[in-house]
Amino acid sequence: MDGQETRTNQGQAWADWADAFAGRLATRAADAEAHRTLPPETIKEALDAGFFAMLAPTGVGGQGSSYSAFLDVVRRLSQGCASSGWTLSFLALHAWMLCKFGPEAQAEFFRDGKMPLAPAPLAPTGKAVPVDGGFVVSGRWEWATGINHADWVLVNGLNSETMVPVFCAMPIGSVEIEDVWHVSGMVATGSQAVVVRDLFVPEHMTLPATAMAAGASPGEPLHPGSTLSYPLRASLTLVAATPALGAAEAALDYFRERMMTKLQAYSGGARQGEMQTTHLRLGEAIAEVSAARLTWEEACRVLERIGPLGAEAPLDKQVWLRLAAAQIVRLANSAVNTLSAASGASASFLSAPLQRQLRDLQVMRGHVMFDWDRTAVLAGKVELGFPTTPADLL
Repeated sequence: MDGQETRTNQGQAWADWADAFAGRLATRAADAEAHRTLPPETIKEALDAGFFAMLAPTGVGGQGSSYSAFLDVVRRLSQGCASSGWTLSFLALHAWMLCKFGPEAQAEFFRDGKMPLAPAPLAPTGKAVPVDGGFVVSGRWEWATGINHADWVLVNGLNSETMVPVFCAMPIGSVEIEDVWHVSGMVATGSQAVVVRDLFVPEHMTLPATAMAAGASPGEPLHPGSTLSYPLRASLTLVAATPALGAAEAALDYFRERMMTKLQAYSGGARQGEMQTTHLRLGEAIAEVSAARLTWEEACRVLERIGPLGAEAPLDKQVWLRLAAAQIVRLANSAVNTLSAASGASASFLSAPLQRQLRDLQVMRGHVMFDWDRTAVLAGKVELGFPTTPADLL
């Protein structure tokens, strides 16, 4: 039965594995950032533990874990490295998305017994021209998180006849990768651009975006009792917000430990942790991180409650999950900004994790799903009964 609580392939509790792995991710964070990709040993450890299989149904060799269990692991991993937590979680989520395809496609995805790694830039910025037996796909997509570790690529193109987006899966060797991810934060995600030039994709390797969304995919009847019916956008936004919470929790721990020993400049040797202004800033950050954590916990409960309803999940609850995810990222950013401002110039050295957590969160908040103004307007609009549009990304 899917939706159960599971353990790693080695029989370890997921929380214990994640806490230990987070420590190793922290030691690799600078190297991952320098090379703009996760190290091979990070991917191997995640594969060996079965992390990428957590959400996938048991029928394809997945673990069929609950979303709550999965998200807790992501939060813990992100305390070690937000870029790593983000990339690993997206690859696991995308393996879950591949399970929404029909049986013929699933037979190809899972034929070698390995959980497929498939970056999935979701904006429909390319086109899919219907031809006999499938589509001819062309276009350019941003941003393909984890592309350096991919077996497949999942892109979203507009059907040139119906103008309905359609997801198209293709082997990694059939696409071009543009090295464009030169950014200030979330560097190790390796979120490059993908280019496809007039590639034929068989119909069975495609899925209309409406079927991918919730409750209507051909993969769902193949895996009864799984989480495949959960609304895609609501699930995705909560997965994406979770690394922000993990990073903020880690920043709080770093600041607390640092203030116990840091001497305040020009103060005659007084410890900064003894100063009232330090107490104030730390208290403010604790309040914001606590609020983010409480929002995250409630969002996990709401997702588990409405997820099985699929396409019938109440619109207001789906929008609330979007708002909650944006609020988590907003609060995490505010808390880490406060901590960074109070940490002194030495916290900006590249050897200090706080500077990376700050930069990662600043880039993370730029994700379209975390646009605060856009999300708050959507929530207010729905609350007052006004209709939504495709641009609302529900």
